[in-house]
Amino acid sequence: MTQGAGTASGAAVNAPADQMVEELAHRPMTPLVRGIFTLLTLLTLGMVLNQQFNLHLFGITLIENRYLFLMAAATLPLVFLAYPWRQPKDKSRVGRLNLLDAGLALLTAGCIGWYSWHADAILAEGWEFAAPDTAKILGGVLWVLILEALRRTGGMAIFLIVLAISLYPVVADVMPGPIRGIGQTLEDTFAYHIVSSESAFGIPMRAFGEIVIGFIVFGVALNHTGGGKFFNDLAFALVGRVRGGAAQVGVISSALQGSISGSVISNVISSGVVTIPAMKRTGFRADYAGGVESVASTGAVLMPPVMGSTAFVMASFLGIPYGEIALAAAIPALLFYFGLVVQIDAYAARLGLKGLTREELPSLRETMKAGWLYILVFVVLVFLMVWQQREAVAPFAATALLLVINQLLPKNRLTLDKLLNLLAATGRALAELVAILAGVGFIIGAFSVTGLAGTLANDLIYLAGDSALILLLMGALTSFVFGMGMTVTACYIFLAIVLAPPLVKSGLDPLAVHLFIMYWGMISFITPPVALATFAASSIARTSPFRIGFQAVRLGAVIYIVPFFFVLNPALILRGGPLEVISVIASAAAGVALIGSSLQGYLIGVGRLSGSLPRQLARAMLFVAGFALAVPGGNLIPVSNLTLAGIGLALAAGAVGLVRLTGRDSPVVNTK
Repeated sequence: MTQGAGTASGAAVNAPADQMVEELAHRPMTPLVRGIFTLLTLLTLGMVLNQQFNLHLFGITLIENRYLFLMAAATLPLVFLAYPWRQPKDKSRVGRLNLLDAGLALLTAGCIGWYSWHADAILAEGWEFAAPDTAKILGGVLWVLILEALRRTGGMAIFLIVLAISLYPVVADVMPGPIRGIGQTLEDTFAYHIVSSESAFGIPMRAFGEIVIGFIVFGVALNHTGGGKFFNDLAFALVGRVRGGAAQVGVISSALQGSISGSVISNVISSGVVTIPAMKRTGFRADYAGGVESVASTGAVLMPPVMGSTAFVMASFLGIPYGEIALAAAIPALLFYFGLVVQIDAYAARLGLKGLTREELPSLRETMKAGWLYILVFVVLVFLMVWQQREAVAPFAATALLLVINQLLPKNRLTLDKLLNLLAATGRALAELVAILAGVGFIIGAFSVTGLAGTLANDLIYLAGDSALILLLMGALTSFVFGMGMTVTACYIFLAIVLAPPLVKSGLDPLAVHLFIMYWGMISFITPPVALATFAASSIARTSPFRIGFQAVRLGAVIYIVPFFFVLNPALILRGGPLEVISVIASAAAGVALIGSSLQGYLIGVGRLSGSLPRQLARAMLFVAGFALAVPGGNLIPVSNLTLAGIGLALAAGAVGLVRLTGRDSPVVNTK
């Protein structure tokens, strides 16, 4: 970032790292290990490009299951090479590679390589239900290896959940009524998990091999060419001087950086190390600053054009282009950020907080001059994804353009050493996601082989009494609970199998249902007691994660209610006529603005909503007015949208009048 006046106060703003941090601690790279990473990463990318572009390199065309096996054989062993048995609290204390992990990496590659060699026989001889003994034995070995890789990359909670569900087929026939299924032997279960197209190498891995991998490469390349620093600088240059500007910077930079990492925790750490100190210095309380960063970073994974790996898996589940999902997700994501911006502005206005000084901020002109290539690259990416509908090609083309332009500019030009580091980081990112997707695939396989997925859907509909609202409430609670122990992608995959079918059967829009599940799977990042994003922010803000969590729940209020709105009225995800879509979006935006103002106790143009009893009453009226404007009529509430809008506007007008009757606004009291 461009240096300011060199004051102590400006130092915090001008201290971002050139790259976003990686969430997991990894081992230091010896020349040999880095060479292995480079070779296997290049091999993986070569296979993907050959498959996606039909290059027929060396006359090779891979059938799908062999392609997925070979990708896993090249990436999954990297988990054991990169990540230790246990993640240390201090990332600098990760030990070097040991013989045990080197052996596990070789064993993993050997097992998957064996299945790849027999890919034709797996299909021709129906190994899903008639596998030879060798396949069953190696299936058990690979099952253990995948679970261990999942534990190292996803954590103990998801490991235990997948472990239990993956073994469900063994006891399915003795389970009680609603969860009874077709039983399998242990060895048949192991074989099914590996060779079936419905388990570890099913939908999630197919999505990875067809679409996701390109965006992982794009994100890593963008990061290693200075994208994270550019987005931070751009946010500071654009809004750093406005009221509460340091917090608004956190919103913008986190939303932009989500396109790089796809990880809430990495986003909090990378963006927060700059924005949280800047917020505190300009008058924001530590817990509030941490809450802003936590909420903004969580929403980044929901923000198009790149929404993290979950959205690409969703495209595979629904069988629709990713561009259609990104377009549908745009309005809810913008409403989420709009609600956050309104709350920050109201908070800053209520306490009289100012923005940063010109001397503390980078020049917009200099920032754009140094980083214009990132804007160009995103334009190309969006054009290919949305207009050309070439989701598989878009990230590779954008990455190629990025690297070419980057080498023409001196500032972030990749040297050989930097290029090898980029390839190593790409290998780690691919390995981490493959471990999670293969592990979570066991859940799909367990439900598939036992036939539970279909019966469970019918049972849920029966329990809900055909009420879509009750099903949604059940889904929200289930998504929240599973989101505590799973990554967003893992939680989504599980619920897409179990919960999405009954919701769709009840008449709800399929895309809205899948987005609903994704949103509610994110909520545990900011909701105590888990609230992983707030724990990450607390180490920077130097305050209790639970105090940050309380602020995050209020700041992120929109994320709790908007999913219900777009499921019950798909016009919010652009499903409907133009007039209906425009009116619903406008009403929802007005409602979100009033709700945000009420939560923070300040309405622009009116003043503070706290102190005297009439002002407190006006604050409550504004909240109800906002809800009436935003909530869809007809499904959730048996009243038309027009009637609800009229009620909302009348309540809002009454609240404003009530505040006016109390006289001039009371003096601002800074409760920092």
